[in-house]
Amino acid sequence: MTPRILLVHGPNLGRLGSRRPEVYGNTTLPELEESLRRRAGGLGAELCCFQSDVEGEIIRFVDAHRDAKCLILNPGALMMSGWCLRDCLEDFRGLKIEVHISQVFARESFRHSSVLAGVMDGFICGLGLDGYHLALDAVSRRLAAGRA
Repeated sequence: MTPRILLVHGPNLGRLGSRRPEVYGNTTLPELEESLRRRAGGLGAELCCFQSDVEGEIIRFVDAHRDAKCLILNPGALMMSGWCLRDCLEDFRGLKIEVHISQVFARESFRHSSVLAGVMDGFICGLGLDGYHLALDAVSRRLAAGRA
């Protein structure tokens, strides 16, 4: 059976490519997802992508895909306020990696703490879109080793 990896994006990430390109770059979300889908396919995995600006919709998506082996999540600002999402992620048994495009610790102080971090297995930030590729590589290695 092909392992399924969830790629979930929170609020405002649907505007990648046009939202503050000096911070988030020029690549659109569909372009990023297609690149990661191809890469996941080459690693023998299926990538299931989702984006919403609504916390409850993200929770419903994760709940509907609880059998997935892994979750790569860019929660956007839900990093600081997503207590309901945190409760949902706490019960997700697969590997969970939080990814942020910008270096959140070099930005405004309110971005320096993640309410989700305590239930995640990994945290990547500040590497631009490369962070997603690094997360996918980590997931792939753990799947191959039977640790996800």
